[in-house]
Amino acid sequence: MKVKLITVGKLKEKYLKDGISEYVKRLGRFTKFESIELPDEKTPDNARESENKLILEKEGRLILSKVGDRDYVIALAIEGKQFPSEQFAKEIEQATLKGHSEITFIIGGSLGLSLEVKKRANQLMSFGLLTFPHQLMRLVLVEQIYRAFMIQQGSPYHK
Repeated sequence: MKVKLITVGKLKEKYLKDGISEYVKRLGRFTKFESIELPDEKTPDNARESENKLILEKEGRLILSKVGDRDYVIALAIEGKQFPSEQFAKEIEQATLKGHSEITFIIGGSLGLSLEVKKRANQLMSFGLLTFPHQLMRLVLVEQIYRAFMIQQGSPYHK
């Protein structure tokens, strides 16, 4: 099995890179992990809705170009479903039992995700109504993926 993370925007802070690297290293005993960082489109201040829509569409096409036809896709979106960690672990397990060898997570840019990306997703997932910096969300998501594998193993890490 392989886990792929597609993100929009460049990760800049060293402490976030270090945290993500640590969890990716830990994940190595369970799965292959690939991170794909896509460039974000520059959004002008006070952009019109039509400009934002074009930016989302462009980012969306780029994201979808990195998604395989058979990938099980979980996209982070504010309107998505919220899971307790145990249920999230079951979601990942069920995807593999249904024959998906690659689970792809998507974190969009500052404007979110295009409608096309949301439609392609097998699951929209939310970490709540709070707004998080996209860079910090990467670390939180990778930790939760690691936690899910530890839950599947019955590890006390989750407690």
